[in-house]
Amino acid sequence: MKFAIIAVGGKQRKVTEGMTFSVEKMDKKKDSKVTFKSVLLYHDGKSTKVGKPYCRGVSVTGTVVEQGLSKKVTVVKYKSKVRYRRTKGHRQPYTKVKIDKINIS
Repeated sequence: MKFAIIAVGGKQRKVTEGMTFSVEKMDKKKDSKVTFKSVLLYHDGKSTKVGKPYCRGVSVTGTVVEQGLSKKVTVVKYKSKVRYRRTKGHRQPYTKVKIDKINIS
């Protein structure tokens, strides 16, 4: 099974071909191509290539499937005995990406 570990959005993700996952918001439109060159590790079933810090000649290409907002997180501030209460909601933007191919050169 071929997979790669990439660094995207301040996180590390294990990806395989055909996989769909969410990352921090990217300035790309729907159905546009994305290339991740920060590949930390690549495994093709027989051998493993570890980057220092990134693997040379390995990249991951994908397609933007969706731009959206995650579920609302409610933040509540409260201080006792002083009648202080604040409620605020937050929805984190995300980009959903489908991995098309892991490229090796």
